Amino acid sequence: MHVEVDVPKCVASGQCVLLAPDVFDQRDEDGIVVLLDDTPPAELHDAVRESATVCPAAAIRLVEP
Repeated sequence: MHVEVDVPKCVASGQCVLLAPDVFDQRDEDGIVVLLDDTPPAELHDAVRESATVCPAAAIRLVEP
């Protein structure tokens, strides 16, 4: 799995951080997403998929083999 984020689309809801804190974080100044790991380990894939699904701005894109 490869994770991409469209930073300009992010609305700083923080759902991704709550679901997958090892993969996503938020900037302190405005809450916009920060991608910590663009190739997370398999044990985090379900949480990352859920993060992409619940993102209100559809700012998370997953590329899976």
